[in-house]
Amino acid sequence: MRILTFIVDGGLRVGAEKDGGVVDLTTRCGLKSVKQTIASGQLVAAEKVVSAAEPDHDLTDIALDLPIPNPTKIYCVGVNYQNRNAEYQDASEAPQYPSLFVRNPLSFAPHGAAILRPPESEKLDYEGEIVVVIGKSGRRIRAEDATAHIAGLTIMNEGTIRDWIRHGKFNVTQGKNWDRSGGLGPWIETDLSGIDLEDMTVETRVNGERRQFDSTASMAFPIGRIIEYVSTFGTLLPGDMIATGTPTGAGARFDPPKWLKPGDVVEVEVEGVGVLSNQIEDEIIGT
Repeated sequence: MRILTFIVDGGLRVGAEKDGGVVDLTTRCGLKSVKQTIASGQLVAAEKVVSAAEPDHDLTDIALDLPIPNPTKIYCVGVNYQNRNAEYQDASEAPQYPSLFVRNPLSFAPHGAAILRPPESEKLDYEGEIVVVIGKSGRRIRAEDATAHIAGLTIMNEGTIRDWIRHGKFNVTQGKNWDRSGGLGPWIETDLSGIDLEDMTVETRVNGERRQFDSTASMAFPIGRIIEYVSTFGTLLPGDMIATGTPTGAGARFDPPKWLKPGDVVEVEVEGVGVLSNQIEDEIIGT
């Protein structure tokens, strides 16, 4: 099931994509939010409703919000694909532990909405990523048990203001949390039966040109190990998200760099999940 959050008459509703349309799970079974649906164990019941229903809305007639507008935590793993680690000249060997940072929900635009380039910098970059959505709370989760704690997968364009990640010596927070600088969505794919978490692909396209492509088989830290590591120091809760890293090919790595500019369309496609698409616009001060 592809569960999502959408907007009708100014209000947020829970839905599921089906046959190019959306089944309204708020109207049909009273679901109030995607996070609550996951936390309360209602995904299976929702799947049954969706399987028997016809879409209530066409996707083109509604606006999507972030799949989970209010996640408690969004963790991001940096430099996780082995060939990307080699891009860094000071990286003589594979890392022993994942590199982590956090993002806030306001730093993302939903599928179909504009990603904003701020007036303070023209160095807006893209990073296509597979995102794990936690479905079951846990602390000190073993890697071999990690799948039982996953509600599903979604997609991220982990947009970055490149020069601002260099402002601090030991962190990248400033360059990773500009309002609406990245994309997230369009939905959460909860059916993982046909997906191999250890060998699934992610591709990023800019105006139709492939810029990034790789498989999770190239990850230094597989998804199970990431969940194990993160849950060691903090409890993971339903609705928490973990972005698992981006392949080589970000705009900063070209010579000269290929920064995103207004009018560009960035698509991130994840095997078995779907396509996240956002257009770039300049942020207008005062709006």
